[in-house]
Amino acid sequence: MNGNEKLAILADSAKYDASCASSGVERSAAAGLGNCSTSGICHSWSADGRCISLLKLLLTNHCVYDCAFCANRRSNSIPRASLEVAEVVDLTLNFYRRNYIEGLFLSSGIERSPDDTMERLLAVARELRQRHGFGGYIHLKAIPGASPDLIRQAGHYADRLSVNIELPSQESLTRLAPQKSKERILEPMGIISEGIAEYRSEQQRTALAPAFAPAGQSTQMVVGASPESDLQILRLSDALYRRYALKRVYYSAYVPVNADSRLPALATPPLQREHRLYQADWLLRFYGFSPHELLSSEAPWLDPQLDPKCAWALRNPGFFPVEVNTAPYERLLRVPGIGTQSARRLCAARRFSAVRVEDLSKLGVVGRRAQFFLTVGGRYLAAGAVTPQRLRHCLISGHSARSVWWQPDLFAWRAGQSPACTEVSSP
Repeated sequence: MNGNEKLAILADSAKYDASCASSGVERSAAAGLGNCSTSGICHSWSADGRCISLLKLLLTNHCVYDCAFCANRRSNSIPRASLEVAEVVDLTLNFYRRNYIEGLFLSSGIERSPDDTMERLLAVARELRQRHGFGGYIHLKAIPGASPDLIRQAGHYADRLSVNIELPSQESLTRLAPQKSKERILEPMGIISEGIAEYRSEQQRTALAPAFAPAGQSTQMVVGASPESDLQILRLSDALYRRYALKRVYYSAYVPVNADSRLPALATPPLQREHRLYQADWLLRFYGFSPHELLSSEAPWLDPQLDPKCAWALRNPGFFPVEVNTAPYERLLRVPGIGTQSARRLCAARRFSAVRVEDLSKLGVVGRRAQFFLTVGGRYLAAGAVTPQRLRHCLISGHSARSVWWQPDLFAWRAGQSPACTEVSSP
């Protein structure tokens, strides 16, 4: 089997791992090859609008594990391949020189043992950094069950490490991935978390502190292969963020690639559920929400028709309306249609003069959602008989987007005006 055939097999085998993005990291390589810029290296758009890419592949798709949901499980009859350390290093350097990539995401099946696999992953990163002076982005998968010493060494060469938790409960792991356990997955997470904390503490004392996974650590959960509710998933994510200071939890909609009686019979991956979980995750990380505010034991599933912030707003009418000229930043963040950037802009703008209706769009407020929850100078933007049912309809359908919400004379500030969802033709 030649190198191109191996690459095709191992790149295809790696496509189900979603945890390959980086938040930004800066690594200097003035005397070496490559540079990892602050915009980050990932399959995404950078801050300056560039589409940036990385080489994403497995070291091997041979695996001694037989996880029910995994395309590379031991019992599957699929083409198998392995790359030597030198082959991965050559691929990375050649692709980089041709400007195909700006970094490497490297994972692996467990061909013989966790230690053997982790040693080979570590050898790739060490070879790139020490022998070739590679300064591009490197993301390594930390293997559960591997020696703590190997995990710590990997942190000194990789920009980011990740340990996939895979499933949200020990019960599901026992049923679908019997060779994995919660304890073995959380152990390397703890080692990485300690290493990052030590590095950041040392960094405050000296600029010469040896780097340890400067872009942090992440994990991935498969969504839809097991029966856990969205509330259980968000509780786990929240606990991981708090305990291990994770940068990201990635949610991967279960793709039915195996015929197995233990797995649900899905016609298509639950992509809408994955999308809602990402939205809720964003609220946990940046908007000050907790899982129990978004969901409850009586209603443990996210609304498939409404984003979680709008759904929370509909359940908490007593919180609204919010006055844009006096509400604190944390209160503004809870208004649908106001994000972290627009909330900061509102707080900055009102220090100089009162915010007016016509200022809102310039400050980044999304009017078709925010108009139902705001007052500007005491005036309620979407006045009228707005019932919860009608408001839900407006938020789901985007019906109010057709109203001329930036023309104050069209708002129901006068008695007898029709409800907020009355259509008004755009100019």
